Amino acid sequence: MLLCLSTLSLSSSSSSSVSSPLCLNSPCPSQSNPVYIKFRTSYRQNLRYLRALGLLDPKAKPHEIPSRESVDLLISRVHFFTSKGFAGSDLPRIAFLCPQLFSPGFNLDETESVFEFLAADVSASARDSCGLITKHPQILLSDVEYCLRPTLNYLRQLGVGRLNAPTTLNAHLLNTRVERLREKVKFLRSVGLTYEESATICARLPALFGYSVEENLRPKYEYLVEEMERSLEELKRFPQYFGFSLRKRIAPRHLHLTQLNVRLPLNRMLMWSDERFYAKWR
Repeated sequence: MLLCLSTLSLSSSSSSSVSSPLCLNSPCPSQSNPVYIKFRTSYRQNLRYLRALGLLDPKAKPHEIPSRESVDLLISRVHFFTSKGFAGSDLPRIAFLCPQLFSPGFNLDETESVFEFLAADVSASARDSCGLITKHPQILLSDVEYCLRPTLNYLRQLGVGRLNAPTTLNAHLLNTRVERLREKVKFLRSVGLTYEESATICARLPALFGYSVEENLRPKYEYLVEEMERSLEELKRFPQYFGFSLRKRIAPRHLHLTQLNVRLPLNRMLMWSDERFYAKWR
C-alpha cells in the first residue's frame, strides 16, 4: 500500500526547488559546485528510497512530489522504525493501517512506553514486538496504564497464554478494552457456564473475544441447543464450535446428517474438510 501524500501535508513541487547555497567569505560557487549537487542528489536519493520502500507513489505527477521537509519527516520515521528492528517491507503496511504514525503532528516518542510494555510485561522479544505492531500498529496509540496493562492482566487471569507470539489475534487482543472482553465471559455465564468454565473456554479459544455476541455467539448457541438438540456439555468439550460458520458449515452439515439419520460428536462433524466429510457421509 502507498502512503497517502495528503496525510503528510505535502506541498507542491514548486516548494521543493533548491535555493543557492550560502556564501561565506568567498565568492558564491557556481551551480556545478559539488556541495550543491550533493544536496540535490540527497533529496532525489531519498525520494527513490521512499518509493522503493513503497511509502511514496512511483507514478506521482510532478506537482504531487513531496517537499524536502516532508521527505525529511518520512525519512526520520523510517529511521525510527528500522532502529526498533522493523524491516523496510513492514513500513507500507504500518503507514496504511495507521497513517497517524507518519503524520507531522504525531510525536513518536510517545510510543516508547508501548515498546517497553511489550518487552517487560508481555515478555516479547524485539522481533516479536515488531511482529505484533506490524499486525496491528494501532497498538502504538494506546495508553499502557489505562488500556494495555489492564487487558493483559485480565487475559492472564482467564488463562490465555503465549500472548507474546506475533499473531494477528494476539495483537488485537492486547489492544482490546477489558470491557469488551468481559462481554464475552458474561455471555458464556448467561447460558449456564460457571466463571471457571467460561475462563477455560476463553483460554482454549481466545478468538472468541473477536466475535459479536448478538451476531455470532448467541445465534450459534441457540442453533446448537434448539435445532441440533445438543447439550452444554458438548460445548464444553468442543468450544471450537463457535469458530465455525453457522451458515456455511454448521447448519448445512447438521441438516445433511439429519437426512442420513446420523449423529456425530461436534468435533467430527465440523473439523473435517468438505471433501472428506461429504465423501464419508454420502
